[in-house]
Amino acid sequence: MLIRVLRTYLGPYKKPIALLVALQLLQTSATLYLPTLNADIIDNGVVKGDTGFIVQLGGIMIAVSIVQVFCNIGAVYYGARTASALGRDVRAAVFDRVQSFSAREVGHFGAPSLITRTTNDVQQVQMLVLMGFTLMVSAPIMCVGGIIMALGQDVPLSAVLLAVVPVLGIAVSLIVRKMRPLFRTMQERLDTVNRVLREQITGNRVIRAFVRDEYEKERFREANNDLTEVSLSTGRLMALMFPTVMTVVNVSSVAVVWFGAQRIDSGAIQIGALTAFLAYLMQIVMAVMMATFMFMMVPRAEVCAERIAEVLGTDSSVVPPAEPVRKLLRRGHLEVRDVEFRYPGAEAPVLRSVELVARPGETTAIIGSTGSGKSTLLGLVPRLFDVTGGEVLVDGVDVRTLDRALMARTVGLVPQKPYLFSGTVATNLRYGKPDASDEELWQALEVAQAADFVRELEAGLDAPIAQGGTNVSGGQRQRLAIARTLVQRPEIYLFDDSFSALDYATDAALRRALAQETSESTVVIVAQRVSTIRDADRIVVLDEGQVVGTGSHHELMESNETYREIVLSQLTEAEAA
Repeated sequence: MLIRVLRTYLGPYKKPIALLVALQLLQTSATLYLPTLNADIIDNGVVKGDTGFIVQLGGIMIAVSIVQVFCNIGAVYYGARTASALGRDVRAAVFDRVQSFSAREVGHFGAPSLITRTTNDVQQVQMLVLMGFTLMVSAPIMCVGGIIMALGQDVPLSAVLLAVVPVLGIAVSLIVRKMRPLFRTMQERLDTVNRVLREQITGNRVIRAFVRDEYEKERFREANNDLTEVSLSTGRLMALMFPTVMTVVNVSSVAVVWFGAQRIDSGAIQIGALTAFLAYLMQIVMAVMMATFMFMMVPRAEVCAERIAEVLGTDSSVVPPAEPVRKLLRRGHLEVRDVEFRYPGAEAPVLRSVELVARPGETTAIIGSTGSGKSTLLGLVPRLFDVTGGEVLVDGVDVRTLDRALMARTVGLVPQKPYLFSGTVATNLRYGKPDASDEELWQALEVAQAADFVRELEAGLDAPIAQGGTNVSGGQRQRLAIARTLVQRPEIYLFDDSFSALDYATDAALRRALAQETSESTVVIVAQRVSTIRDADRIVVLDEGQVVGTGSHHELMESNETYREIVLSQLTEAEAA
């Protein structure tokens, strides 16, 4: 999987990679040439006392070293640029794919895991590529070239290499083989730490309210300790790698000096040749060590690449239309026709045989007990999910065939949990309409009953909003979310229990202002509070995923027992009447 990811995303960078390989080849060739020059200086210059020869070869060595340095700088430069470009492209691809996911796919992976895959996993692959370009390209060249150059110095002495290289290869492969499953566990436990930390930061108020600080500390400590245990296990194997390699290196160096001294004594080779052979042995071993370092990174990068490929290989259950409809003839007519929705693998559908019609100029309310499928039904309209049976029609056109931009202009959703982005009040309000004027923003704030508290903010529309809107109250957050949708001015307004955090007076004032603002639009409201929906033109009662009643408040009070129970659980008989 790692090779597939690299092949896909390194394809556009063939020219920089080719230049990098050429620079590495030149740099490694220069490195391999230096010990031979040094041997000539010792054997033909130092031993014979020829100062001119020493100066001449010394100058050549300086020139070769300069070439080596500049080639190395160029190779690192292109390697870093290419690795960074790979990381950028993979992150962008993962982000784009996650953006296309429906709520179903996001729930399957989980937000913490998706964040880890987009950041840490991509970084591991990027680091492997960077180290590969700076180390792994030169390692095989140096290893093979070192063996050839060592053979050129003395063939019998090179027999040591026949024992050294296989031993190193076997030792490294055994250690790397044990590291791979540990790296997979490490990434999974990193997901767990990310999830626990995210829950504790997001739920800080709940933790404090229930005085569960110690419990949460213990949860994080357990997750942290689990990650630490795996990290220590991999660390021990990594620590074992270098002593193993250095032991083989030192033993082989002793063997070379021992046998080399005997061959010098017999006159078979000269001192300079032995010096060069030792240098080549060290270069071969360094190449193996560089490859060893790379092999330590490969298992983790391979696991990360599999996790990335899993995201990239997951298709959204909400498929874009092949030939999208880009124009609607009518304005804001919504119809839900015999709709069924079930989650994958679920025994029973969440919604079944649901029928609903919402017309322009009317307010349609949906009410039901918790878990009856109200929010799921509303999410089918803007395609947060896709129906598994039946149709959702906007102006007579199935929403699955609508162009996304047209859908955004036609349908405005205020979700059950309003979310504000980090920025300012103005940037949040302009989220659906970037070119909206300040007058439009203030108009939307007035309708949403949010103008007063925004004016009280020191910077007004430019007042900062923290991520998630955590620096404003729940009611203020809901009103800003409603104002954001009003700025967009869609033809169909969907309010998913969007008034739950408001007091009764603000709720009533907002609904009065909203009725005037949306008098020609289609309004669908999901609510738990009866007072919010009792004046709706049509009320749809859901119970266990089915429509069990449709009508006005008074009609349902007389004819529908489910609705009557809901109303009387909140109001007295007199108030209900």
